[in-house]
Amino acid sequence: MSGRAFLIVLDSVGCGGAPDAAAFGDEGANTLGHIAQACAEGRAEEGRSGPLRLPVLDGLGLGRAIKMASGLRAPGLGAEPTGLWGAATEVSRGKDTPSGHWELAGVPVPWDWTYFPDTRPAFDAELVAEVCRAAGTEGILGNCHASGIAIMQELGAEHLRSGWPICYTSADSVFQIAAHEEAFGLERLLALCETLAPLLHRRRVGRVIARPFVGTAVRGFTRTGNRRDYAIAPPAPTLMDWAQAEGRRVHAIGKIGDIFSGRGIDHLHKGKSDADLLQHLHRLAEQAEPGSLTFCNLVEFDSLYGHPRDVSGYARALEAFDAEAGAFLARLRPGDLAIFTADHGNDPTWHGSDHTRERVPVLAWGYGAGAIGGQNGDQGGAQNEGCAFVDVAASVAAHLGLDETGPGRSFLPCATE
Repeated sequence: MSGRAFLIVLDSVGCGGAPDAAAFGDEGANTLGHIAQACAEGRAEEGRSGPLRLPVLDGLGLGRAIKMASGLRAPGLGAEPTGLWGAATEVSRGKDTPSGHWELAGVPVPWDWTYFPDTRPAFDAELVAEVCRAAGTEGILGNCHASGIAIMQELGAEHLRSGWPICYTSADSVFQIAAHEEAFGLERLLALCETLAPLLHRRRVGRVIARPFVGTAVRGFTRTGNRRDYAIAPPAPTLMDWAQAEGRRVHAIGKIGDIFSGRGIDHLHKGKSDADLLQHLHRLAEQAEPGSLTFCNLVEFDSLYGHPRDVSGYARALEAFDAEAGAFLARLRPGDLAIFTADHGNDPTWHGSDHTRERVPVLAWGYGAGAIGGQNGDQGGAQNEGCAFVDVAASVAAHLGLDETGPGRSFLPCATE
């Protein structure tokens, strides 16, 4: 087997229609569909204009995937597909990054995550005391549910005065610590998060995230590219472990190393921005070894535009990526497989600032055209089941000719021998 596989996760680029969305308060959320509607209605005109233009992704079947997932005909996305297309449904009880990525890699989450209450304070006294002990401070700031960018601006000046770390959470199973990269110290922040991670993992909190920033109260504060996620390890071998066990090279781009606790990875490629990560992706399209797996996460759709509810920014990012996707596909070789998908939703038109429970598009290049798990996508998500997240891992494994394919079923027309 010489064909390679590239699995690209567009973080938070959901397409609505999750059958259990109401249980999460997200019934009707549709990241891609609502962005397309806003663009068509002239409500996303900052830095761009007009209908959402995604000729490469739509050419693979993006518009059909949105229709399959939610029943919505997204304005401007109606091309005749040239790739395999469908919508995937998650079974893990979460709408967070680890749950989505693990399940895409063949391992649904077998437990319920721990979530912090949306109260003030959000964290119990024992946890606060442990943070203070590890940080060497008399207290913490925040101690609540918050948007990371907003709380950084709100408490950044007080953080500089007091030296106390800013601790906050969200609707996800996460404990986040923001601190000034220079005044508090980047290495000190990373060491603090690394120290606290085992305690929080034992509580079934999915991630501890270091959120360094710079700036002043006068100029304002901005995040740096030195974020670090300390995620609980997957409970079973994943797609990357399966590939590595059979001697295949595994490349991880972006947050993949953090999300999977470094497991199953031969080469980790990081960067300060999605633009940096895309350069790695383009390079690996030309240089990755025969039979290798490249697993990429592009986080800025989620972090820069989804959580801040920036519709125009999200649309700009999608259109910019579409151009990059075309250049990437042009570099692939005969026999390669590329899959574009997402891990959850983050509808920038939705209330609040948290992720949204959605199905995700699955667009595959390299195996011709056709619907995944449905006839034509015209009947909506209820009548076209699409696929499961774990089917993505099974399909990649089948393409690579691996013995292990996990609990999913390959949606590829056939496996290349």
